[in-house]
Amino acid sequence: MSERQRLFIGGAWTEPDGGHYEILDPATEQTVGWAPEASREQVHAACAAAREAFGPWAGKTPEERAAVLARAADVMQRNLVPYAGLAQAESGATTGTARGMQVGVAVARFRRYARVEPVEQPLPPQINEAGPFGPAAVMGALAVRQPVGVVTCITSYNNPWANPAGKVAPALAMGNTVVVKPAPQDPLSVYRMAEVLEAAGAPPGVVNVVSGSGPEAGQAAVDCPDVDMVSFTGSTAVGQRIAEVCGRSMKRQLMELGGKGAALVFDDADVRSAVAAIGTTFSFYSGQICTAPTRVIAQRGVYDRLVSELAAHARHLPVGDPRERGTVVGPVISAAHRDRVESYVELGRKEGARLVAGGQRPPCERGFYIAPTLLADCTPDMRVVREEIFGPVVVVVPFDSEEEGIALANDTDYGLLDYVWSGDVARAFRVARRLRAGGVGVNTVGRNMEAPFGGFKKSGVGRDVGSYALHAYSELQAIVWPG
Repeated sequence: MSERQRLFIGGAWTEPDGGHYEILDPATEQTVGWAPEASREQVHAACAAAREAFGPWAGKTPEERAAVLARAADVMQRNLVPYAGLAQAESGATTGTARGMQVGVAVARFRRYARVEPVEQPLPPQINEAGPFGPAAVMGALAVRQPVGVVTCITSYNNPWANPAGKVAPALAMGNTVVVKPAPQDPLSVYRMAEVLEAAGAPPGVVNVVSGSGPEAGQAAVDCPDVDMVSFTGSTAVGQRIAEVCGRSMKRQLMELGGKGAALVFDDADVRSAVAAIGTTFSFYSGQICTAPTRVIAQRGVYDRLVSELAAHARHLPVGDPRERGTVVGPVISAAHRDRVESYVELGRKEGARLVAGGQRPPCERGFYIAPTLLADCTPDMRVVREEIFGPVVVVVPFDSEEEGIALANDTDYGLLDYVWSGDVARAFRVARRLRAGGVGVNTVGRNMEAPFGGFKKSGVGRDVGSYALHAYSELQAIVWPG
């Protein structure tokens, strides 16, 4: 692509004040396209456009808003292959991931929020005795969900379609308007989503997209007085800075932050199943996903076998061009991130971990590749065990008793998704209830896309997915009357 992308502000495609910056394909290091560099003034103009559009959009019926989302899903579905090709070029995802888990999931999310759900919940009547507030009465009540207003959506680089869709679709369904600030590494896909919504009939200002290579555009989209809520997916450190700004003006927040998922594997576990599931850390987005089971806590009786089979699994995963049919592990997002992940692997070795698999660059002429890496014999105090690496790296820590395993799993600043593998289902569910995480997979890394998603501790604030996302992008209003 040689085209220079324009910003999308108030329904108009607008030349950026700051020029353009280059988007690189992490697999080939070639230019994918040129993304616009928005000025602070342009970001605030996008927020003002969203504010102006809010009243009319919120005033539409839920069915009218749902129709726009349904048409958008149809447009995405028709263009799935070219959209996936762009996502692959920007993010380095394999073909199957780009089609099924990026654009395919975006289509599914728009269709999900094109289903109209009730926003009113009748409450049981209450009998009030006569008093200072009036005579005796039976008081009826409704709990009504109202849109928050203007929502800034700051999205992650690992999934330039599904992550924005998971914010934009429920926010619009609830009657909010949005300003989307995509990740700097792969924003072009989000501009395609804006084109889709424009074609689907979203009125001017309902959806706005602004981008930038540095933090300035995001900062402007957070601190703008026109913004009522910030929905952010990214690192805990950035989330903390956003929360500080939001706190000063009481903006609502939805924060999906870092993770260091624990996978407790008990002696009676199905080891093959555990290895296949934990091994998705190496292949799914090349480990660039906060939900991955990157911190394996294995009981002594199964420890050696688990390490051996995980190492064999890692060594046999084809690494290379994500466009090739047989590729399982593609590149990470950038040279800088590759260097960061490699520095963690070296740090783990210095801390005393045993390098069992990986640890070197694959023999690829170009691209930002890392071999799937396994570090065993780790201890809970190691930085590679405590900090989010966000790459195809798994660490393994041994444990003896159930109590010790639970304590090790909970000994972290994070609490997004944890996992338990055990042949004793009663024990697995007992352990799951004691894990301080927003979600727990029992003998699976699969997800139920109606279940609430979000984190404990420094992994985030709030919940989304399914109906919970509609709740997240709404305010609760009580209406009371004498019956």
